[in-house]
Amino acid sequence: MALSLGLLAVRHGCTLRGDPDAVVERVATLSAAAAGTLSFLANPQYRSQLQATRATAVVLAAGDAEACPAACLISSNPYLTYARIAAELHPEPPLAPGVSSRAVVAATASIGAGSQVESGAVIGDGADIGERCYVGANAVIGRDCRVGADTRLMPLVVLYPGVRVGARCLLHAGAVIGADGFGIARGEGGRWTKVPQVGSVVVGDDVEIGANTTIDRGAIGDTIIGDGAKLDNQIQIGHNVVIGCHTAIAGLVGIAGSTKVGARCILGGDATVSGHLEIVDDVVVSGGATVTNSITRPGLYGGPLPASEMRSWRRNAVRFGQLDELARRLQRLEQIVGQKGKADT
Repeated sequence: MALSLGLLAVRHGCTLRGDPDAVVERVATLSAAAAGTLSFLANPQYRSQLQATRATAVVLAAGDAEACPAACLISSNPYLTYARIAAELHPEPPLAPGVSSRAVVAATASIGAGSQVESGAVIGDGADIGERCYVGANAVIGRDCRVGADTRLMPLVVLYPGVRVGARCLLHAGAVIGADGFGIARGEGGRWTKVPQVGSVVVGDDVEIGANTTIDRGAIGDTIIGDGAKLDNQIQIGHNVVIGCHTAIAGLVGIAGSTKVGARCILGGDATVSGHLEIVDDVVVSGGATVTNSITRPGLYGGPLPASEMRSWRRNAVRFGQLDELARRLQRLEQIVGQKGKADT
C-alpha cells in the first residue's frame, strides 16, 4: 500500500518536515532503507545510522530532526507512531470466507459470517466462532468454546473445551489454551493422584498470545487474561492465574498457579513468578528476575535472586563484587582483635 507523507502526518498527528506528496510503500530499518520506504528512530543506539539512511521518510523525535537527511514525521512517541503507520502499510491479508472441505466442523458448531476455516481445522460440538474470524490449518477448537469476532487463530492453535476468547485477539501458531494445570495430591507411598481441573480460561478482548505459549485452565475457577494483554512466545501461565488488562509479558516467563498480576505491568524475558502471590498494577519486573514474594507497590523490580526494588538490588549488586575484599578485611580485623585479646590477658 502506498501512502503520502501529508496524509500520514494528518492521520497520526505528526509534524511533517518534507514534501507532503512524497509516497512511502513499505517499512525498513535505517541501514537497509531505500527510496519509497519509511523508517524510524526511537532508540538512541541507532542514531549513528540516521545521517546515512536512504529512507524516503523517518519517524523520529523533534530533537533528532536536524540530523535527518530525509523527510521527517516528528512525533512525541516515534515507536508508537511507527507501529501504527506500519500496520497501514502492511495490512493483514483479507479473509477468504468459507470452510475448507478438509476441515471437520461439528453439526452443532456455529461459524459467524465472513469467517475463514482452513484445511485440517477441527471445531467441536457447541463451539461458537464469531464473525470475520480466521481459524488456521490444523487448529483445534474444543466443544463449547467461544471465540469473539475478528479473532485470528493461527495454525495448530488448540483451545481445550470450554475456553472463551474475546474479540480482535491474535493467537499465534502452537498456542495451547486450557490444558490441565499441574494439580496433583500426594498420598501413601509417595504416589500422586490427579486433581481434576474443572475451571476454564477466559481471554479478554484485543489480546495477543505468542507461539507455543501455554495457559492452563483453572482448577476450580477460571484462569483470566485481561483485555489488551500481550503475551510473547513460549510463556507458561499456571492454573487460576489472573493477568490484568494491558499487561505485557516477554518470552520464557513462567507464572505459577493462583498468582495475580495487575494491570499495565511489564514482565521481562525469562522472569519467574512463584505461585499464590499478588503483583499490584504498574509494576515492571526486569528480565531474568525471580519473584518469590508479593509486590505491593508500583515500581521497577529486578535481580536473579528474589526480586527487590531496583535501587536496592543495584546497591547489593555492587556489594557482591566487593565480597572478597570485605572478607579479607574481616579476617584482618579478627586477627587484630585476637592478638589484642591475647595481649590483654
